Amino acid sequence: MSATSLTQVSLPVVAHPAASIRQVPRAGVSSAKASKALPPLRLTRRGRIVLVGIPLMLLAAVLLSLAGFFTSPAKASDSVADLAPTPSVSVTVQPGDSLWAIAGYVAPDRDARDVIADIVQLNNLTGGAVLPGQQLFVPTY
Repeated sequence: MSATSLTQVSLPVVAHPAASIRQVPRAGVSSAKASKALPPLRLTRRGRIVLVGIPLMLLAAVLLSLAGFFTSPAKASDSVADLAPTPSVSVTVQPGDSLWAIAGYVAPDRDARDVIADIVQLNNLTGGAVLPGQQLFVPTY
């Protein structure tokens, strides 16, 4: 008898056709398994700017609106009758006159500091100095 030698022959590995098909989860299967398969969310620089920038702009708009609300001037009166203009007369400043002298002349029975404050507010004066020939509105009491 003759001896025959057996040789091994390697065959190419062929994948099963069903192995390449992606399975879709059926109804009733928990979505936790499906969500684990998704990669984590990655934001680009532009995405981070949008994600942070839009809420910051909205917050700034709200804060500016509130700042405008809280710093607005108070309402002077509840009724229209109380909003009458201050009765006043026009006075020409003479050489040597001061606000103190004008306040003492206009309202000798009132405190001169209060009258000076009214004159400054009525004429929008920035300082306490007046010039000869200047026209001032002085409240009448």
